[in-house]
Amino acid sequence: MARLLSLLLLTCATLPAQADEHTVVVKAAAPPKGCVEVEANGRRAPSMSCLNEKLLPNSNTMNGPPPALSGAEATVQRPSNQLGLYNRAALEHRMGNAFGKSVTPQRPPAPAPASPLLPAR
Repeated sequence: MARLLSLLLLTCATLPAQADEHTVVVKAAAPPKGCVEVEANGRRAPSMSCLNEKLLPNSNTMNGPPPALSGAEATVQRPSNQLGLYNRAALEHRMGNAFGKSVTPQRPPAPAPASPLLPAR
């Protein structure tokens, strides 16, 4: 009888441990937060913290890749010298030291004409 009682107590002691291993705990989803508007003296005042939370971007869009650019957007982001537009650095390079002084770009001096009778140096 004592042996049976000890076996029963041992079995009861191990049941909660086995139940914890195989127990599935289901938690209910939190109810959605609603914005509270207060009316005082006939004027409504919305909750600013709630409105700020609604204006924040979703975490899905923050972690995801940026959206693909359309053809027009890709063209707008190209450098101006590829689009054939004014580019100050290219203009300075083309004009040389005549930039801001003359309308005619800088050119190297013309080589002196060589005589066909004299040997080349």
